[in-house]
Amino acid sequence: MSLRLIFMGTPEFSVPTLLELVAHDHEIAAVYTRAAKPAKRGMKLQPSPVEQEARRLGIAVITPRTLKTPEALAEFSAHDADAAVVVAYGMILPQAILDAPKLGCFNLHASLLPRWRGAAPINRAIMAGDAETGVMVMKMDAGLDTGDVAMAERMAVSDAMTASDLHDALSRLGADLMVRAMAALERERLQLTKQSSDGVTYAAKIEKAEARIDWNRPARPVLRHIHGLSPFPGAWSEIAGEGEAARLKILRCELASGSGAPGEVIDDRLTIACGEGAIRILELQRAGKAPMKAEEFLRGTPLKPPMRLA
Repeated sequence: MSLRLIFMGTPEFSVPTLLELVAHDHEIAAVYTRAAKPAKRGMKLQPSPVEQEARRLGIAVITPRTLKTPEALAEFSAHDADAAVVVAYGMILPQAILDAPKLGCFNLHASLLPRWRGAAPINRAIMAGDAETGVMVMKMDAGLDTGDVAMAERMAVSDAMTASDLHDALSRLGADLMVRAMAALERERLQLTKQSSDGVTYAAKIEKAEARIDWNRPARPVLRHIHGLSPFPGAWSEIAGEGEAARLKILRCELASGSGAPGEVIDDRLTIACGEGAIRILELQRAGKAPMKAEEFLRGTPLKPPMRLA
């Protein structure tokens, strides 16, 4: 037995779940995704990662501008789906859409709800210094990530993890979790638990204004800020004292020994003093350049005492 599903997703994070559902013989009646956007050189229309994968698999792709019209509801309902699986779709589902599939709509969310409801749970978990996060499957309701939880998987968050690292790990973990949730739903054994009203936090969308590094903070919060914004939008600082400010995005770092004035370069290995302690930069990017390892950067741009980042 298998379920007849509508899959709704857009970015790379969603792709493993789509592939796992197909691999486990669920029938994907249609894939809903955001419309292609101009991207890269020439600003040609670039279909979403989910659309690209769906077309490769020969699945019908639908890219509505809204789901709030009677026509959109009629088209959605006509798929006669048992359930909808939603993974980072990027569009609000109105109540009529939520009610259309026989068994409901199920969302994969990249946090341990009710912590980090909202747009940027992966980034916020790292930036807040969380030691643990995870993925959850919930039955969707009209609220923002407030639905009843069906299943969850936890994983540790280390200081070495960037947002990119955690994104990839949770994407794979979530795909497996959703397949197990759909198997339980198919057997009528999926149990739902209401979310706690305690510990609710919101993962607000990342704003570019947040990206500048505050070297006055202790080393570990500085590291978590850098890793939580890597690779995008990228935490940045400027080389102080140059004629024209040279911006550096710092993509990966580690805690290091040493001290000095905040932002001070304290050795010739890209160790930077923080308000307390220091970090060593491992990977970075100059404006208009490709990311590079610290060793490569230092060959072309000696950055050593008494220089400073600001």
